[in-house]
Amino acid sequence: MQPENLSAFPVGKPNDAFAQYFIGQSYLAPLTTEQIPTFNVTFSPSCRNNWHIHHAKSGGGQLLICVYGTGWYQEWGKPPRKLHPGDVVNIPANVKHWHGAAAGEWFQHIAQEIPGEDCHTEWCEPVSDAEYEVLQ
Repeated sequence: MQPENLSAFPVGKPNDAFAQYFIGQSYLAPLTTEQIPTFNVTFSPSCRNNWHIHHAKSGGGQLLICVYGTGWYQEWGKPPRKLHPGDVVNIPANVKHWHGAAAGEWFQHIAQEIPGEDCHTEWCEPVSDAEYEVLQ
């Protein structure tokens, strides 16, 4: 069941346009599309997105600001990082990564797509249950 409010930011609508890139239900609330597009992303418990890369020739990348619950962030080949409200994640362009909610926890982060040249997102393989279930 979708909660009405978790943080000061709206939960938004089911993220159906990107559902194929998520395991579990996510929600998307556009906060602004001016200057730096900014969105509140809500992850239902255990929801996570696929591995993905924010490509850019220059500039680009993504900034996450955690606002509710407990989540995870991981870059390819590096250990996962547990996320809590107030944590900030700077994701450089061209770095393969994933992020999402911890098991049993709702999680929200503000996501900003950093402007750059020739920016696009490449969606890769899902985070497997085996990779996810070892997270504590």
